[in-house]
Amino acid sequence: MAKLLIGIAFSAIVLSLGSALFYLMRDRGTSNKTVKALALRVGLSILLFVSLLLANRFGLIETTGVRY
Repeated sequence: MAKLLIGIAFSAIVLSLGSALFYLMRDRGTSNKTVKALALRVGLSILLFVSLLLANRFGLIETTGVRY
């Protein structure tokens, strides 16, 4: 279940980045839509990072470490 939520969050981040590119190309910098989309992307990225830390802490996902 945790892996599904991580995948959905990653997809939302990529979609937000795509919408920022769309607004940048369409509006040519005349509106704040690009800034809002990029701010949403940053917020989602931080939320995903914190969620990964918490999921690891509570044992919902396991780290594999670096294998040599």
